[in-house]
Amino acid sequence: MFPLRRNRRLRTNEAIRSLVRETVITPNDFLVPLFVVEGKGIKEEIPSMPNYFRYSLDLLEKEVKELWAMGLKSVLVFVKVPDNLKDNKGTEALNQNGLMQRAVKTIKNAVPEMIVMTDVALDPYSIYGHDGVIENGMVANDITSSILAEMALSHAKAGADFVAPSDMMDGRILEMRELLEDEGFINTGIMSYSAKYASAFYGPFRDALDSAPVDLIDIPKDKKTYQMDYHNRTEAIRETEMDIDEGADIVMVKPGIAYLDIVRDIKNAVDVPVAVYQVSGEYAMIKAASERGWLDHDAVMMEQITAIKRAGADVIASYFAKDVIRLLK
Repeated sequence: MFPLRRNRRLRTNEAIRSLVRETVITPNDFLVPLFVVEGKGIKEEIPSMPNYFRYSLDLLEKEVKELWAMGLKSVLVFVKVPDNLKDNKGTEALNQNGLMQRAVKTIKNAVPEMIVMTDVALDPYSIYGHDGVIENGMVANDITSSILAEMALSHAKAGADFVAPSDMMDGRILEMRELLEDEGFINTGIMSYSAKYASAFYGPFRDALDSAPVDLIDIPKDKKTYQMDYHNRTEAIRETEMDIDEGADIVMVKPGIAYLDIVRDIKNAVDVPVAVYQVSGEYAMIKAASERGWLDHDAVMMEQITAIKRAGADVIASYFAKDVIRLLK
């Protein structure tokens, strides 16, 4: 007696496997993080993120044109702020001629159709490396939210399509949405980092922007009072639903591969697009292990990207975006 159904028939060769494949990766899935620095002619590799770079504005223009030619249509912009411009209240973040604002204009001038999303958080601008204002030894929520709303407005005025608050302050989405509406930026979207965990995977990113919390005795040494506890699951749904109620258009889970249960929970619970950030530590681990010959770089890269999309991601922020598209082509 032979089995009437042989599931292996659908795995016989690559043509058949491709025909019935449930999860397919395309350039439209990706949001490309970009790191920007002051200066000219700068393309400097980030030591803890091999083959990933910081760009000055002149070379940023060249990079976004290359991304567009590859079919990558969305970028997420971060800036490395000089130390002399940092303070406790992130004053430089509101400079309409600041690096972020000029970066947005540079990208839009180079490729007007490119979707530009901007990081909204105070840590790159803070002398303490925190996402908010320090008051009485703690990160102050409400004053920080007000500054972040003004920061989002300045990005919208520069031409950003979406602002992406990554700070995890309570109530900041509502404050941003109301200010953007009041100022006439009704079409500026908000991609909220709704379930951002206090993760050990962020180290290389903080190296890239020199934004790690400073080790001082009278302030928090980490971000656990505002980023989520990685032991928690249902809290992520509550955080995400609150952001949607306050006006978020896209919600994000961060990090990626270690949080795919959260991605699926949120995807099942909400009716807006879900983004996932495959973070710097995830990128660096694959790079480091493959350099030592311990794993196949491209195979593991594709497996992880596919897992993130299979879990429910509509948008994937990844440092592998260009590598993936080159491999697919």
